[in-house]
Amino acid sequence: MEALQFPAPAVQEDTPVKVVAAGALCWRVRGGRLQVLMIHRPRYDDWSWPKGKLDAGETTPECAVREVREEVGLRISLGIPLPATVYPVASGMKRVHYWASHVDSDKARPDGREVDGTRWCSPEEAAEALTNPTDKVPLQELVLAYAEQRLSTWPLIVVRHAKAKPRSAWTRAEGERPLVATGLRQAMAVSRLLVAWRPKRVVSSPWVRCVQTVRPYVKAEGTKFKTVDALTEHNAKRKPGKARNAIEGLFDKAKPVAVCTHRPVLPLVFGVLSAHMPPEMAARLPAKDPYLAPGESIICQVSSVDEGRIVSLEKYRAFDD
Repeated sequence: MEALQFPAPAVQEDTPVKVVAAGALCWRVRGGRLQVLMIHRPRYDDWSWPKGKLDAGETTPECAVREVREEVGLRISLGIPLPATVYPVASGMKRVHYWASHVDSDKARPDGREVDGTRWCSPEEAAEALTNPTDKVPLQELVLAYAEQRLSTWPLIVVRHAKAKPRSAWTRAEGERPLVATGLRQAMAVSRLLVAWRPKRVVSSPWVRCVQTVRPYVKAEGTKFKTVDALTEHNAKRKPGKARNAIEGLFDKAKPVAVCTHRPVLPLVFGVLSAHMPPEMAARLPAKDPYLAPGESIICQVSSVDEGRIVSLEKYRAFDD
């Protein structure tokens, strides 16, 4: 499929933004051709993508998934990030963050309030029908990604455990050091964030603070859970090769997965990830201690076509009160 060509409005990254929103371009393949899901909003009488403003304490990935569910009844998982759009609204400039999301379903149902119609159509038809010219920006990248076989992916998510009791205040075994109250709240935020990608497996260091960080997600989603001794601080330091092998093994299964480990283990993890991505992307991996904040996550989208190749990289911090 040839890349879709049309003028894309310029987006100024330094434009002051008053409103932040998020949404998704849902896509599928029918008869060997790419299709995208458009929505019609009666309030504006326009055709656009499912999207909406952030709720308090919500990250942009969470918002994108929630808005698609509320507006068209689809429970999606996010794929690669797409370019954001920036345009003026009554209160100032608005930025909308977008992701691609594969949907193999015909069951999009308008909520009847914000959305009164949906249609699956070709990218060419969508480009013609879109009311807001800025909405063509993420569409253009979606089409290019499809042509370059970057659109079919699965997520590999790396989570640093949430805030734990200080080492100086803990006299028992290091593996038993738990999360503090703030850390437990961060763990709930991590759970909400992970739902945006819905990993089917969670792998963790067996130490308490890591297990507590991912427990809310595992419990809420009924996800498969496994602890790996090689990912503890002590074992990773003694036998770094085993820690690397544990991360490399995640690529072998090629299924959505989240892995939770410790700050000192992160350089080993990132070393494995960097070997699966282009140098310019690897340069964006955190390189300085502490690498990630407590409860912060790195999200890699791994190609389902080009085995083991990471095609996108994102970083999000769970809501911190």
